[in-house]
Amino acid sequence: MRVVTRRQLAPLALPGFRYLLYATLGSSLGTLIAGIALAIDVKDTTNSGPWVAAVLVVEFLPAVIVGLFLGPLLDRLERRSLMICADLVRAVVFAALPFASNVETIVALAFVAGLATGFFRPAVYAGVPNLVPEKQLPEANALLQIVENASWAVGPLIGGLLVAGAGPNAAYWINSLSFVVSVVLLRRIAPEKLQSERALTRGHWRDLGDGFVAVVRSRPLLAVLVAWGLGNLAIGAANVAEIFIAKNTFHAGDVGYGLLYSAIGAGLVLGSFLSTTVLDRLGTAGTYGLSLLAMTAGLAGTGLSPNVWVGACFLLLSGVGNGCAIVCNALLVQRGVADSARGRALTVLMSATLVLAGIGNAVGGLVLDRTGPRVVWVGAAVLAFVGAIFGYTLARGVPDELPSPEPELRRAEVRPVEPEGEPDWALWANWAS
Repeated sequence: MRVVTRRQLAPLALPGFRYLLYATLGSSLGTLIAGIALAIDVKDTTNSGPWVAAVLVVEFLPAVIVGLFLGPLLDRLERRSLMICADLVRAVVFAALPFASNVETIVALAFVAGLATGFFRPAVYAGVPNLVPEKQLPEANALLQIVENASWAVGPLIGGLLVAGAGPNAAYWINSLSFVVSVVLLRRIAPEKLQSERALTRGHWRDLGDGFVAVVRSRPLLAVLVAWGLGNLAIGAANVAEIFIAKNTFHAGDVGYGLLYSAIGAGLVLGSFLSTTVLDRLGTAGTYGLSLLAMTAGLAGTGLSPNVWVGACFLLLSGVGNGCAIVCNALLVQRGVADSARGRALTVLMSATLVLAGIGNAVGGLVLDRTGPRVVWVGAAVLAFVGAIFGYTLARGVPDELPSPEPELRRAEVRPVEPEGEPDWALWANWAS
């Protein structure tokens, strides 16, 4: 165990990665505290499933817009500057939330924060392979997930207690401050440490098309698109029903809702920690399939649980699977596409899976009002099971090292050469047919 821990902590010896890790921890913890406050605030104001779903949707809908229309900016512009700007925008948004006077304003501000997040998260994971040696990439991804998931473990419980004692405004202010701290840490990373090559544009729409083509032509990326897309559909539906199963079915109140959220977070931390060991023993395909099966069992068990304590135990299991799967997602993408196209590929995948999460939110909200939360959770488990089958099948044969830069997407200092033969959109059409 001591050897495993030493290997997992090896990326922390690199200052650039260490600053990125601490920045992620601070902003994630504040975001989860504020996320609980947002959900409780809207639920108590409206007592409406569709309005709770609306808050969840607008937190990530802008990220879909980024992926569908603005993804090339992550490969053409400096990633560190994008991340700093995103943090500053989110700091302003959460500082403004205490002054929101109605639910419409809350939703609008959440939309702006989601737009910033749409740039921040793919920039982080696109930059990680440039901060650490390739052999430490699984450990670096696992450490990032551990600190993000540790926020899930403690943030929601703190948020539930904080809202119950002081109201949602205190949570909003704490989150705003966390983004300021993140900016200070990010400024200590040299810009070139997050980006080894920057692609020259061949035209915005052709650049955008390159991102779509990279996803569908790469088996590792296609695995994430299909398997994690189904997983997000399931998670989206369950997220809407979570506060209702805690407060209406289990009669556990705000603290019970925080307990369920924290159980997921604790499982995510454990799953992230175990991921490198499981990857060594089962490989990427086996780890990916097993992770999604654990999510399946956790979702089904929560839906059938008699009380909040049993439900929390099943959500712990679901979180373990989720944590392992997310590490696999990052590894599949980072090893499935070159750095010069990684930002575009990540935004495409995040957009596609978030669209499915949004569909899950919407469908979950509608089904919830007609059948209750238990049916939503069991239905989500069925979707996760189908995702496990696809994830294992498509993830087989994943490369063990990062790909070389693609000729048409070399670093910015080299003028790109127009490819011979069919244009990218013709390749897309041929693949689709």
